[in-house]
Amino acid sequence: MIRQCCRNAIATALTTLALSAPVRAEDDIMRGAQAARACMACHSFAPGRHMTGPSLAHVWGRKAGTVDGFARYSDALRRSGLVWDRKNLDAWLKNPAALVPGNAMGFPGIPDARTRAGLVSYIEAISAGRVSAPEDGGLPSLRELDPVSRVTMIRYCGDAYRVTTADRKTHIFWEFNLRFKTDGSPDGPPAGGPALIGTGMQGDRATVVFARPEEISPFLQRQCP
Repeated sequence: MIRQCCRNAIATALTTLALSAPVRAEDDIMRGAQAARACMACHSFAPGRHMTGPSLAHVWGRKAGTVDGFARYSDALRRSGLVWDRKNLDAWLKNPAALVPGNAMGFPGIPDARTRAGLVSYIEAISAGRVSAPEDGGLPSLRELDPVSRVTMIRYCGDAYRVTTADRKTHIFWEFNLRFKTDGSPDGPPAGGPALIGTGMQGDRATVVFARPEEISPFLQRQCP
């Protein structure tokens, strides 16, 4: 009778463990999905979409510093020899500077072990295709521009830029408040058709985005009205 009770207790315990393990794993992934929102300021989970940092879509099991199409790795990370498994990802998320001194990751780390565990599980699940990559804000597509955003002329005079758009309006910016950038990705502006993007809450700051750097100088004209 005692043996039978022990067998029943063991069987019940094993069943409970078997049922609870997937639940705990799901909880880990959900916790990781929440934590991943902070990562998306600098990273995308979409394959091939690189931002400040590389895409995190397929990093699981990959050697550090080798994501295709990303060329801004530090020498320290490239030479680290790390492979992104659970142990190394946890150590990296805890303190990147301690794991790889001299790396370029501008991130102090996550002190909470449960949060790190969830984020590691989430990264693994995305790499394995068990969960879908989240929609990231990313950069706006500049391929199809409205006339209000398509730049046709930029004139420089004194301390100001005068940016004329295809709707025939001219916007005046103090020279320190207008930035020039490039976007050579498939979502970047068409060649010869730079985009004007407002960046200031008061409308006094903006960025002009070109398809490639060679377009910038020819587009600027030193001309006063």
